[in-house]
Amino acid sequence: MTDEIQEEQNSEVEQVVEEDDQEITDEQLDEIADTAISVLQDIFRSFDVGEITIDEYEGDEGELILDITGDDLAVLIGRHGRTLEALQFLVSAITTRKIGFRYPVVVDVEGYKSRQRQKIESIARSSASKAVNQQRNIKLRPMTPYERRIVHMVLRDDDRVETESEGEGSNRCVVIMPL
Repeated sequence: MTDEIQEEQNSEVEQVVEEDDQEITDEQLDEIADTAISVLQDIFRSFDVGEITIDEYEGDEGELILDITGDDLAVLIGRHGRTLEALQFLVSAITTRKIGFRYPVVVDVEGYKSRQRQKIESIARSSASKAVNQQRNIKLRPMTPYERRIVHMVLRDDDRVETESEGEGSNRCVVIMPL
């Protein structure tokens, strides 16, 4: 993925984070889901992925999650999830354009992002404890906007620490600071 596409993706996700407090109706959520699923199906016509199933559900943070299952879908995840990131970016951008407003849509393949999310949540919690115990800032590895959002959300109610993102582009990371 080129730096330009990554920067555009970073901007898209950060804008979603700022706008995720908007209230939507069940009908609008159904329209978002139908549109996003239609976009995915159109994209999959170009791939030889065989039979797939797309399950939709609302996430804990008010996002729409589309979980794709089927035979041998590793090609959709790609190395370190990069293909999946690009797929999510395309689906989000096209869905936003079609429905006329931005709503967080998470595309997952066979629970990959769910497992990654659990891992990031665990890293965030243990790093927060480390920051408190050692009374020093802990700087996490560079992360995607989605991963940084997870860290911020997991630790937002932890009154022992605060978090902030620093850096630019693909080097942007979360710093956990003890209070």
